[in-house]
Amino acid sequence: MNQNELKQAVARVARDYVAAHLPEGGILGVGTGSTANCFIDEIASLKGRIGGCVASSEATRLRLESHGLPVFDLNDVVARGLSMPIYVDGADEIDGQLAMIKGGGGALTREKIVAAMAGTFVCICDASKKVATLGNFPLPLEVIPMAREQVSRQLIELTGGEPRLRAGFITDNGNEILDVHGLSISDPVALEEKLERIIGVVCNGLFARRGADVLLLATQEGVITQQR
Repeated sequence: MNQNELKQAVARVARDYVAAHLPEGGILGVGTGSTANCFIDEIASLKGRIGGCVASSEATRLRLESHGLPVFDLNDVVARGLSMPIYVDGADEIDGQLAMIKGGGGALTREKIVAAMAGTFVCICDASKKVATLGNFPLPLEVIPMAREQVSRQLIELTGGEPRLRAGFITDNGNEILDVHGLSISDPVALEEKLERIIGVVCNGLFARRGADVLLLATQEGVITQQR
């Protein structure tokens, strides 16, 4: 199978996972990216039993709505006292402890918010995303535009990496993305905590303190399931 076929295969398994584990009428969190798009296309067949979705980006919201899947604002879900049993999203990299780098699509802040609300975070990706050590994929950080250069200096001092502005890209929140190249992240939890303390950083793309609970990994031999 090529990479697109692997994405479609894992999306089908994720659809079946949702069908088996999401309570009738439950709220489903949905991520952003090419693998998440395959998943959205698959869950169109479940729209009769999904109570609603929370989208991690405007692009995801539009794709969900195009399939007739209702999309709720997260504030409304919380205000109504509803839970979100499952959140399904991809990853740019994931390690053996199910810590991830996310944000290649620029939706890291909303993805991290939705992940924090979910009962179970299901990561879906193909085997090329599984790594021993995070960092080969550049680490994204969403930053306030006026703080970009100061944040860049602090990132160099803290990580030794090379921050690069993602040219021409503005997040759904109106901010910029710095991608930090040249990292080897031996302790993702510790680095995530340090990055959160930098003034001007809205969110960093390390999902280590709230990593995945379940990994559905598409390989040439089939989809493998790993749990935290």
